Amino acid sequence: MHFERKDLSDEQLIHFYKNILLPRLIEEKMLVLLRQGRISKWFSGIGQEAIAVGATLALEPDEWIMPLHRNLGVFTTRKMPLQKLFVQWQGGREGYSKGRERSFHFGSREHHICGMISHLGPQLAIADGTALGAKLRKENKISLAFTGEGGTSEGDFHEALNVAAVWDLPVIFIIENNGYGLSTPANEQYRCDSLIDRARGYGMGGVKIDGNNLLTVYNTIKGVREYCIEHQKPYLIECSTFRMRGHEEASGTKYIPKYLFELWEHKDPVMNFENFLQDEGILTEEKKEAIRLQIKEEIESDIKSGLDAKSIIPNTAEEVNDVYALQSTVDRPPSTVDRRPSTEKRFIDAISEGLKQSMIQHPNLILMGQDIAEYGGAFKITEGFLQEFGKDRVRNTPLCESAIIGTALGLSLEGFKSMMEMQFADFATVGFNQIINNLAKIHYRWGQNADVVVRMPTGGGVGAGPFHSQSNEAWFAHTPGLKVVYPSTPMDAKGLMIAAINDPNPVMYFEHKALYRSVSGPVPDEYYEIAIGKARLVQEGEEISIITYGSGVHWAEDYAAEHPEISVDILDLRTLLPLDYEAIRSAVQRTGKVLLLHEDSLIGGIGGEIAAWIAENCFDCLDAPVMRCASLDTPIPFNIELEKNFMANSRLHQKVESLLNY
Repeated sequence: MHFERKDLSDEQLIHFYKNILLPRLIEEKMLVLLRQGRISKWFSGIGQEAIAVGATLALEPDEWIMPLHRNLGVFTTRKMPLQKLFVQWQGGREGYSKGRERSFHFGSREHHICGMISHLGPQLAIADGTALGAKLRKENKISLAFTGEGGTSEGDFHEALNVAAVWDLPVIFIIENNGYGLSTPANEQYRCDSLIDRARGYGMGGVKIDGNNLLTVYNTIKGVREYCIEHQKPYLIECSTFRMRGHEEASGTKYIPKYLFELWEHKDPVMNFENFLQDEGILTEEKKEAIRLQIKEEIESDIKSGLDAKSIIPNTAEEVNDVYALQSTVDRPPSTVDRRPSTEKRFIDAISEGLKQSMIQHPNLILMGQDIAEYGGAFKITEGFLQEFGKDRVRNTPLCESAIIGTALGLSLEGFKSMMEMQFADFATVGFNQIINNLAKIHYRWGQNADVVVRMPTGGGVGAGPFHSQSNEAWFAHTPGLKVVYPSTPMDAKGLMIAAINDPNPVMYFEHKALYRSVSGPVPDEYYEIAIGKARLVQEGEEISIITYGSGVHWAEDYAAEHPEISVDILDLRTLLPLDYEAIRSAVQRTGKVLLLHEDSLIGGIGGEIAAWIAENCFDCLDAPVMRCASLDTPIPFNIELEKNFMANSRLHQKVESLLNY
């Protein structure tokens, strides 16, 4: 193995040696503890240390890195305290995630490291977001993301690289190719001669290097970093390497031919670098032993503190409170909306105005979505925004919902706000992993907020069929960490849009397509909020309470107008997560008879959750069973007559009569 020291001093080379030796000695100690039963799980990176250490050494300390399982060297080279890391690995409270995560599923803003999730691929797009943040600030920074050769088969790999290329983002993507995705060999993962061949397909540069040569990794990434900054382009690096242990210790290595271990043992990154330093006269045997002894003593001391960490005593209130980031009360608009002047506006125009005023209020707000720039979006909500706010802030995206949500999360790491438009709520399925497992959980996992709004044009009544008309809000209302809002009036549409953007947590903003141009109402001209989590009493009644949201509000109002002989109480939930339980309780108390109405299908709809809560908490107030009126448990059909039959509204009268006559 040949090492090019270039202009590195002897002191720097010794510094490099200490950095590559540290993770190796930690790993050796962890394997001893694992055999002793003192730790439960470990993903070993023995044999791959040069990549993580060399890459981290080549970056500036404030440049974001997105590591994976076998990148212990990233954490140690960024000088994260060993004692705290050991507590983290033990699931202790004083670790980086309060015992809520293990191994490397955590991050640290202080160290500019964003922890992985088990799905691997989503990490790559977050690097797009942090790089975009640096680019928008005109800072000379890059972001770096790791993946294994197995991860290159995931759609997230394609999406992240394509976005980085199309948007000219300074991102370095590193493939650690150790030949096996758990037990599946590379020849069963892909058919190209080398993974670096894919770089050309994305319109970016690429290079394949020896991932076990510390100086090759360092010098390559240092040079690529300068290229990415100068040209504002991404780059793909494939590092050939090999892991000397199993995917995790429990999985073993029986599936790997023995000759490969013999071959790669001679390419050991620590041993070879050590030999190089000794051959150069930089490292003597005595100095080597002294360095090893010092590191081992530090490890033993820090491990003892980590293993002595106190057991966690669960605090339910703290667990629940840590799911969401706290909102700042600084510069927040008044919550009252009964001010004038107001202007009569359509539902769609109120949404647009809320977005526009938020763009003015927050210069760090970035809008992203398919066709939202010159075209103005599929429904023209962002029409004219490009001319007013520019291409940096109003960004057309490729068709890659997962990568754009990941990019939005990366922007949040860099202190930006973002709005991502799903062209149709139905398309959220292809970004589901990022929403459910990244956006929703990141604050609970390690205290990082996701300041992201996902706009969801939703609902039927427009004859758009099974893939453009679904009501899928219940999918997200089931997920702690998300907030779900669903306005029914122009006033609420604007106020909830502003509130969603002001909120530091991920908000799914549902907007019913059929209401866009069919519903109008007074909307205050100034900038204001409608509080998330507060329902609206539409009208007070004495005989029956209809609890609903979205299009259901208008169905209920129309029904009440057509049946003046019935005293109908109507509650518009407006927010589905969190629910306004006090308003629900009051609605039950006013009439004693409750009908839950929603456009979503019956089974698994939000109505079932509310019915259960009422049964548990308001049973004494009920004069009849809680009933639900929902759409059919079928996909939503295209034909208008079939669609009408599908909709809950077609059964509203029957349900009201049944409840009143109970």
